[in-house]
Amino acid sequence: MNHLIIVESPAKAKTLKKFLGAKYAVKASMGHIRDLPKKTIAIDVEHDFKPEYEIPADKQKIVKDLKDAVKKAPDTMVWLAPDEDREGESIAWHLVHALNLEKGHFKRIAFHEITKPAVLKALENPRAIDINLVHAQQARRILDRLVGYKLSPLLWTKIRAGLSAGRVQSVAVRLIVDREREIEAFKPEEYWNIDCDLSVKKGKFNAELSKIKDKKAAVKNKKQADGIVKDLDEAKYEIKEVDKKSTKRKPAAPFITSTLQQEASRKLGFSVKQTMVVAQQLYEGVEHGQHHTGLITYMRTDSYNLSNEFLKTVPKIVSRLYGAEYALSKPRVFTKKARGAQEAHEAIRPTDLSKTPKDLKSHLDPKQYRLYKLIWERTIACQMADAEVDVTTITIKAGDYELTAKGEVIKKAGFMKAYVEGTDDAEDVLNKKEQVLPAMEEGEKCQLDKVNAEQKFTQPPPRYTEASLVKKLESEGIGRPSTYAPTISTIIARGYIEKQTDKKLYPMDIGMIVNDFLVKHFPDIVDYKFTAKMEEDLDDIAEGVTKWQPIIEEFYDPFEKMVEKKKKEVKKSDIISEKTNEKCEKCGAPMIVKLGKNGKFLSCSKYPECKNARPMKEDAEKEKELQKQFKDEKCDKCGSPMIVKNGRFGEFLACSGYPKCKTTRPLSHALKVKCPECGSDIVEKRTKRGKVFYGCTNYPKCKFATWKKPIEKKCPVCGGLQVQEKKNLTKCQQCGKETETDE
Repeated sequence: MNHLIIVESPAKAKTLKKFLGAKYAVKASMGHIRDLPKKTIAIDVEHDFKPEYEIPADKQKIVKDLKDAVKKAPDTMVWLAPDEDREGESIAWHLVHALNLEKGHFKRIAFHEITKPAVLKALENPRAIDINLVHAQQARRILDRLVGYKLSPLLWTKIRAGLSAGRVQSVAVRLIVDREREIEAFKPEEYWNIDCDLSVKKGKFNAELSKIKDKKAAVKNKKQADGIVKDLDEAKYEIKEVDKKSTKRKPAAPFITSTLQQEASRKLGFSVKQTMVVAQQLYEGVEHGQHHTGLITYMRTDSYNLSNEFLKTVPKIVSRLYGAEYALSKPRVFTKKARGAQEAHEAIRPTDLSKTPKDLKSHLDPKQYRLYKLIWERTIACQMADAEVDVTTITIKAGDYELTAKGEVIKKAGFMKAYVEGTDDAEDVLNKKEQVLPAMEEGEKCQLDKVNAEQKFTQPPPRYTEASLVKKLESEGIGRPSTYAPTISTIIARGYIEKQTDKKLYPMDIGMIVNDFLVKHFPDIVDYKFTAKMEEDLDDIAEGVTKWQPIIEEFYDPFEKMVEKKKKEVKKSDIISEKTNEKCEKCGAPMIVKLGKNGKFLSCSKYPECKNARPMKEDAEKEKELQKQFKDEKCDKCGSPMIVKNGRFGEFLACSGYPKCKTTRPLSHALKVKCPECGSDIVEKRTKRGKVFYGCTNYPKCKFATWKKPIEKKCPVCGGLQVQEKKNLTKCQQCGKETETDE
């Protein structure tokens, strides 16, 4: 009998061929080979929402090649081996139908890691296609198609052509818009931090004001702060209480999809999409030495499980690398994250923990190495001893005031020797005062060295990063592991939100308008609880608890009626026309805010009788400044003056001789920095999507470019080009030296 294994990707096929030998032919389906047609809704809403699938044009050759491979030998056994999740199960089911495979001539296999033992074990234990998983994926696809095909045309007619809406993406946009509105509405309140530098016999320490007359300290203005500083300057200080506690800290659980995305964003600066792309490469297999094998387990998972076989290998590796005292006598078990997490799956881990990041560094590209190192360290840490920390809290009495000093000493590093989880609260990390307290006793007198008073203001909630957005979506039960990366990529690509250089997500004008429209007219679509409930319904389908058609019907019938109602009721002018107090300088009529393809602008309310239009006030001021900055620019072709124009991707220079001369060029802001490769000027540029980067004016002869802003000051070590790494940190691109700044 001939054997044909069908996997999803060529990289995975290549890895399998390396260790299965000539007995098995391995081919790739290149993902889905059937889908709903793009030009029609392709769902029979009158007959149980039956989908109409087709083989897309770009997949027809792949399907023909697979059919030919099956026909060559009538006794061929086809092993369907897409990934073991809803998407993979659906691909296997579509392969059966597209290739006309008969019962008895195909088997479904799945493995969580692409290693020879795992694949051979899967071949020994085939199973049937799980039709419940297929139905769950199909229900999601149909729901998304119905929402997209019904809502998008409504957005085109009521707001602007080319817009779209989606179940999960619209909720993600709402989260970002709601946060922006919170920030805009936030009113900062003044407060003062007061602390004292103190001395005792055995050393110095710092203590913060915590109580005033036995009540929690709340210092709200300078007058109050000055009074407290005066009192503290004159007070006598005495140790009231010394509280010592020894606590244990446990490591974070091994990675699941969402936590890997969050931690890779925090520690490596990877986007969610980038994390999944690199993880896919590690999963599918990388050449190292004489071997070609997968380096991590499947990266789309909700399970915290680690296999017994894997756990048996951990203590020896921990003992060898860190010492026996860091190893566990009994494996640490983490419970499953939530309902819908499949216990048959594993967490994301290295396939072989003995392959350290150092061992593989020369075989991986920089991104692969950094992500593998992150996964390896998190995995080994989760099976290492607890950390033991001595926490000392000192209470100091000073007249009517109490101050508190806290200090920590790591008694036993435990898992912290290998890995410590990152945090989203960057401000808390920066403001945290780490100190080792000197020995002191209750009743001991303290000497005041200095009272410190610092004015501060309460801060609005932070804008979402990709990491914190994933965390929020997960906590609300919105979406699943496979949806986070495409959801964020989609709303950025469609211009609803923008990821700026600070890595924060900002809503764009069009995103806010679409969001407000949906919140007002289709509240269920962007309701967090409603969307989470839909995910639970899909889990019910996947578990065989309920049929998929009633779930679709319950959603679709009221949704379709609402769409038809809004088509008649809602006027386009009510959505995109906003009244202002400004008057048209040509006819005197009120100016209104409208939405164009490049964002908001002011238009005469008497349009089309009066076609006067102008940029918004802030845009006009910016344009005026740019016109002044580039007033001496000349056209390369005809010599006419170049003028600043605003387009889809921001400002650009255009020839004033238009339409006779149609020359344009990007708007480049020159920096006082020379290119390290050719000595020409470095200028600020923009990509087609409007993202800022810095490149050489001698392009294309010199292709030097960087995403991070170069600074004028050269590296103090090697004299190389420095870039702004963070707010108060620069980094040399030549030697890697990091330098703190005061700016």
